[in-house]
Amino acid sequence: MKEYKTQALRNIALLGHQGSGKTSLTESLLYVSGVLSKKGEVEKKSTKSDFLVEEHVRGSSMQTSLIPIEYGDCKLNFLDVPGNDELVGELYHALEVVKGAVILIDATKGVEVGTELVWQEIRKRHIPAVLFINKMDKENIDYEKLLEQIREKLGKRAVPFTYPIGRKEDFEGFVNVVEMKARIYNGVECVDAEIWEEKMPKVAQLNEMIMESVAETSEELLDKYLAGEKISMEEVKKALHDNVIHGELTPVLVGSVIKNIGVETMLKMLIDFSPSPDELKEIEAQKEDGTSISVKTIDEAPFSGFVFKTMVDPFVGTISFIKINSGTLKLGDEVYHPNVKETLKINALMTLIGKDQIPITMAHAGDIVVTTKLDSLKTGDTLCDPKFKIQFNKVILPTPVIYKAIQPLDKNDEDKISMAMTKLNTEDPSFDLRRNKETGQLLIGGYGLSHINYIIDRMKNLFKVQVEFQEQKIVYRETIKKKGDGHGKHKKQSGGAGQYGEVYIRFEPTEEPFVFAQEVVGGAVPKGYFPAVEKGLIRTFEKGPLAGFPVINVKATLYDGSYHDVDSNEISFVLAADLAFKDALDKIQPTILEPILSLKIKVKDAFVGDVMGDMNKRRGRILGMEQIDGLTVISAEAPEAEIVNYAIDLKAMTQGSGRFEREFARYEEVPQHIIPKIIEQYKK
Repeated sequence: MKEYKTQALRNIALLGHQGSGKTSLTESLLYVSGVLSKKGEVEKKSTKSDFLVEEHVRGSSMQTSLIPIEYGDCKLNFLDVPGNDELVGELYHALEVVKGAVILIDATKGVEVGTELVWQEIRKRHIPAVLFINKMDKENIDYEKLLEQIREKLGKRAVPFTYPIGRKEDFEGFVNVVEMKARIYNGVECVDAEIWEEKMPKVAQLNEMIMESVAETSEELLDKYLAGEKISMEEVKKALHDNVIHGELTPVLVGSVIKNIGVETMLKMLIDFSPSPDELKEIEAQKEDGTSISVKTIDEAPFSGFVFKTMVDPFVGTISFIKINSGTLKLGDEVYHPNVKETLKINALMTLIGKDQIPITMAHAGDIVVTTKLDSLKTGDTLCDPKFKIQFNKVILPTPVIYKAIQPLDKNDEDKISMAMTKLNTEDPSFDLRRNKETGQLLIGGYGLSHINYIIDRMKNLFKVQVEFQEQKIVYRETIKKKGDGHGKHKKQSGGAGQYGEVYIRFEPTEEPFVFAQEVVGGAVPKGYFPAVEKGLIRTFEKGPLAGFPVINVKATLYDGSYHDVDSNEISFVLAADLAFKDALDKIQPTILEPILSLKIKVKDAFVGDVMGDMNKRRGRILGMEQIDGLTVISAEAPEAEIVNYAIDLKAMTQGSGRFEREFARYEEVPQHIIPKIIEQYKK
């Protein structure tokens, strides 16, 4: 593969709803650019970008693949991003390193939930996009209706740069409305053709719309346009390029990736109208002293790079995907890894087509490269010149929304799980693994069951560790509702040294987790035994009287007692404190507290009523609503026990479009009628 300078590079994310044809498009791109003589097929598990066992089993992409395409004098690094909306980590990290996107739309289905989600994400980041309507060769496609839907859901600035044509109802090709050239499919490939006379009025109208947009970009072009002078194709492309990269226009293209219709035209338009890595905004980073710096994507700057993807391969080891944010990178270079404060040597430098390695010796600013066997590198890490120590900001990922308890099928695999999950976490930092000390359960958190199952399958296939799911146990707490006194007296005399300790303790509710106070007068209990009383209470509160949950929000005041000059010791007062709490139980009314989670639920207006009604059924409280980016954001609180599977239920309620974030808020008393069920469940 040739060397490509920054201006000849394009980094493009392939996005869209699951099943819209992204992986098939990568095969078509490889075919029309001459890399493949025969295309692979998703159904036959023979595509370049879907090569994992987990992808073959599911029949869809589960991780981002790199597909570099050489076309004309340019190199386009395509990132085939999974359409599965639970693989948030893959999407967010891919969008961190691209300056352009192609969003595929299935012509038979129109703008789907996944289409809208990726559109929202690129708009947040001001990434310009091209919309490619795929599967135009299917029956009963209404292009005008599709275009209307696109403008309604994705913005009014969507403009046809190509227009479908056919003699009857069939899709036989398209017109490049910018260059006013037709491309007709002859059964084997697309060939240049004249625009049919009957199609000319519509095509001319679209061309005029584009020319108006071009004319509005500068006074010089506007004067030319109004004077009826011809605007050169070079001027047209330059103006459209500026409009597209600043989001003023969103080109709409048509085609069929299975038949390679529209794919070459798309490549040409991406080269003409998408930004090179040095365009748009510079990249923010932090210097060692914490001050900010803007990094320019130019060869002349010191090297810096961002690791946006990591793969664990049983044979190759760690595979790191690096976007060069500035400078150049050569085979054999020494680079600094600020996350672990060590210098590394680049002993392998390559690009990948799927998993096929193509060695290179040098790459320029803006390019995407791959290196191997640098095991300290993780997704989100920075590499830089040892004399230019900076760090790029980590990608901020949403917190997991669903947790599942797992345990190994083979008890001997307990230790292997931790090792395997640590390695998989370098691949996908978006999932969470935690051991709940109170329940003993090992919990894995993700963005949905599909995400969690993928992690579990990766562990099974890579590390030969199999697990099974358990029902997640909620971590409750116990507390007291009333004020009351307790008396504890521990006395033991059986020859030799005895044990003696007596305490009177007042217990009352408090907002603090635990407060120990003393009001002892006249030395009834010597000060030296106060810590023993406190220690006894802390130990007692580890397991509450109702179901064995930790006791919180209690103030205990030691106000009286007695001791023995010879027999009193620390353990006597530890045990006396425990007896005092048990003695007070009838008066202080123990109860159970449950964890309450704070929720931010994002839904379309059409589903607000259903979501609010459902939240009430879950013992939830609606705190407020606001409009953000065309969606309603509902702020709510609900018991964790009621939303264990909310990620699944919300999708079902909102036709897949609803999203939510969660975080712990506080503990709150469980309704009285639920307490017996909890006690029965946990005492088992």
